[in-house]
Amino acid sequence: MNSWLRQHALAFADALRHLLKTPGSFSLNVLVVAISLSLPFAGLTVLENVRPVSQQLAVEPEISIFMALDTPRERATALAPQIRHLVQQDSNPAKLEFIPRERALNLLQERTGLADAITALGENPLPDGYVLKLSGFQDASQAGQIDTLAAQLKALPGVEYVQVDSAWVKRLAALMHVLRLALLFLAATLGVVVVAVVFNTIRLQVMTQREEIEVCRMFGATDAFICRPFYYMGALLGLFAGAAALGVVALALHPLNTAVADFARLYASEFRLVPLDFASTVTLLAISAGMGLFGTRLSVKKHLARLS
Repeated sequence: MNSWLRQHALAFADALRHLLKTPGSFSLNVLVVAISLSLPFAGLTVLENVRPVSQQLAVEPEISIFMALDTPRERATALAPQIRHLVQQDSNPAKLEFIPRERALNLLQERTGLADAITALGENPLPDGYVLKLSGFQDASQAGQIDTLAAQLKALPGVEYVQVDSAWVKRLAALMHVLRLALLFLAATLGVVVVAVVFNTIRLQVMTQREEIEVCRMFGATDAFICRPFYYMGALLGLFAGAAALGVVALALHPLNTAVADFARLYASEFRLVPLDFASTVTLLAISAGMGLFGTRLSVKKHLARLS
């Protein structure tokens, strides 16, 4: 075990020694890879900030149930147990409120400023109704269940019309899904770019150290011994590039938050974009190092075979 650790320590030191010989070239390669990584990292940061907001917006969707105008009051109020039964079957906590037509008229007059116009009608044009507030939907992707429940409510006797406010919830869920797919496609595309950059960088490094590799083989060095420093070089390239990309994204959040704060105030919100949490940051750094290692492995195997 000590021998294995010593070999890896020597390989790591050898990788650092070669990188420090050409700091300018290494920095440029880090910059190229960091630019490729910064776009998916920025997209992930925005999605992670928006996701909790989208979930909170869909916490209590409402369903408005309007009775037919000729439905007697007794029959309208007797419908409440059937509505609660349907909600219980759907396993969603809910708050049901009966809205008499007289109260509905008063609310309409108070909130719309159309009191004179409504009075001129001579009679109340509004029906009795219910307002059903659902609190069991914690994700916008569950909006389809609301439509199913609305269809069941529409089939109840005496119900004329059911209005659901989940259309915007479904649009939000669809938008988030599209953004996730776009981010995944972008990350996959730029991931190929990262691997290609690392592949070419290590290829040049192998060509530069060709004589050194041949001497090592003359003394009986195995391919694993020769490859190990290159693996560390590729992993370090990916790691530094990932850290640089995360730093660029974090710095970009400061001016961006100025515009976001002005927009959020219009909706009485204090929403701000914040950097990714520690676990996500470590995961992205590990992925960056892994892509560097993968590109290095492909490059070293191919070009060492040519030198043998």
